[in-house]
Amino acid sequence: MSKTLRVGMIGYRFMGKAHSNAWRQAPRFFDLKANVEMHTICGRDPKGVEAARAQLGWINASTDWKAVLANPEIDIVDINTPNESHAEIAIAAAKAGKHVLCEKPLALNVAQCKEMLDAVKKAKVVHMVCHNYRRIPAIALAKKMIEEGALGEIYHYRARYAQDWIVDPEFPLVWRLQKGVSGSGTHGDIQAHIIDLGRYLVGEFKEVCGMLHTFIKERPLVDDSGKGQGLGGKGGKKMGKVTVDDASLMIGRFANGALANLEATRFALGRKNHITLEINGSKGSLYFDFEDMNRLKYFDNAAPQDRQGFTDILVTQGGGVHPFVGNWWPPGHIIGYEHTFVHTIADFVNAVVDGKSVQPTFEDGMKNERVLEAVEESAKTRQWVKV
Repeated sequence: MSKTLRVGMIGYRFMGKAHSNAWRQAPRFFDLKANVEMHTICGRDPKGVEAARAQLGWINASTDWKAVLANPEIDIVDINTPNESHAEIAIAAAKAGKHVLCEKPLALNVAQCKEMLDAVKKAKVVHMVCHNYRRIPAIALAKKMIEEGALGEIYHYRARYAQDWIVDPEFPLVWRLQKGVSGSGTHGDIQAHIIDLGRYLVGEFKEVCGMLHTFIKERPLVDDSGKGQGLGGKGGKKMGKVTVDDASLMIGRFANGALANLEATRFALGRKNHITLEINGSKGSLYFDFEDMNRLKYFDNAAPQDRQGFTDILVTQGGGVHPFVGNWWPPGHIIGYEHTFVHTIADFVNAVVDGKSVQPTFEDGMKNERVLEAVEESAKTRQWVKV
């Protein structure tokens, strides 16, 4: 393995930490087709980005993302910035001939997604959206079982993503609560994940009907200290308008006839990062709960009646039995949230060497955005909308 891929990462806070850990760990636990060098981390605050560089293991720090893209040594650009800048950075990266990994949602709207997809296709660079939950071993196993026909004809997809971090009305008006920066609120931030999982596991959406709601209309502006930019913190005395949704509900139909029922909220007290999904088919059902992410529950309708019930599958068996986990620990030794990013990076690095994009691609990101926009249109018009 002589080839070395040098990475420039734009953004260094929550997702920057998760991605940095993944860039460090992937070459140590996976048989990658190239070496990885964590070349440059980039952010707007000089002190903050230098501290992140030292803590997270990067060689260089920069406050100018355009300079990172212009550096001929950089092969890969990893985008972890607020959503408003995804399109500009990704398009520029593609024009500079860099392979692009971008956090979700891909962009603020479908038009931006199309520009990004056109740019990476024209440049013939490898592109991927970081929907890390696709690479939970239990989710990957669910995909395999569905493709093998274990569930038969799919009837239902039900999913819920619940958090509680903005229930306090004193929580500040961070960028995730501003439409101009984020595109949407709970809808694009976390409902995007369960929409993507529905597309991954069941198929493309045909039509949707949605409702968006904002419980707290005004919040304190972020104070001058800059604290409160993430998922915690306090605001100042001045107030600002919340311009995104706090909760998003949708029902829909998939192209294959299955029905969808999805809920996302940041107002579910006691729920920190709660994701559940259930898929019902003609032959059986699958159930997943992210708070117990190493397990997948499976109901097989063909089992003898005297022993029917949900089977509890511990998805930790290596040797190719369960996806990804053979690279980690002996059977029964569970893995966690951070490993989903390592799996993503490992697949992306190998895709770059192969010169072929790996799911979910920018095209997936655009299809996801089409569903998000259709739900927003439905919420406005109070009517069903075709995707």
